[in-house]
Amino acid sequence: MSALTLTVIANMTANYGEGLGNISAVQKVYSHNKVYASKSSESLKNALCVQSGFYDELTTRVDGAAQKNANAEVNAATNRALEGGYLSTGELTYKRNSSFYVTDAIAVDPFINEAQFHNNLYLAENYAKANNRNLQEYGKESGLMPYQYEYDKGLKIYSLTIDLDRIGVDENFSQEADTEEKIARVNALLDAVENLSLVVKGSLDNAEPIFVVGGIGKRKTHVFENSVKVHSLKLNINALREKMNDNFSCAMMRNGQFVNEDDIVRELSPKRVGEFFSDLKEQVKAYYSK
Repeated sequence: MSALTLTVIANMTANYGEGLGNISAVQKVYSHNKVYASKSSESLKNALCVQSGFYDELTTRVDGAAQKNANAEVNAATNRALEGGYLSTGELTYKRNSSFYVTDAIAVDPFINEAQFHNNLYLAENYAKANNRNLQEYGKESGLMPYQYEYDKGLKIYSLTIDLDRIGVDENFSQEADTEEKIARVNALLDAVENLSLVVKGSLDNAEPIFVVGGIGKRKTHVFENSVKVHSLKLNINALREKMNDNFSCAMMRNGQFVNEDDIVRELSPKRVGEFFSDLKEQVKAYYSK
């Protein structure tokens, strides 16, 4: 009974909630009497499923709402796209919870509203010219539309936990993937985390880990969710040191992002990020090969 748990600090753009007219607002959470920008767990999970290749095998159908196909031939044991869980309704209803869970990515610093102002002037000019119209006189008819949105990009923290005992297992159809397939699925998720790339409103984020901690342990929860804290670009070392043991390790990209990098190296002995994920893949292989 084991799980692989990771908590990651990465540089990423927040995603957006409800819009009002031509104004888009960043998703936010309220905590400790302050407001923090966030990226939703649903958005992160979708990105991981896409970049891991899980959704390459996705097939959907519409039965009142769009849903994943699931049956005796296509299920979590035979199709990676269903590893993240499904609810399939029809003559019979099948439900399978996800075998991996992702938290929201929460900014380390309180939100400061930085509005971005834009317009589609070039497109409107192109339309007006093609239709022999004066853009100043026929701006609305030419589709000219100024718009604005809140903007936030900075360090955010999220956690991922994979239930190793449920990878490739579909209880609804009493089927289970083989060992090599289970290893491949977990490794695909780890590759997606290590090389995560996100696109939000045309902005491309290199959301690779700047700091990551975790490993394989007995607790099926986000072990380090409450321990990875950053304040004024200083990583809290004490909280991490209390949780780390022989089963867990950490890695850091030495890019000057944290003001206490030297203390982190001395107290936590972080690995290189690439080395951390390579070692973790070997642990996954050993776990499933027992």
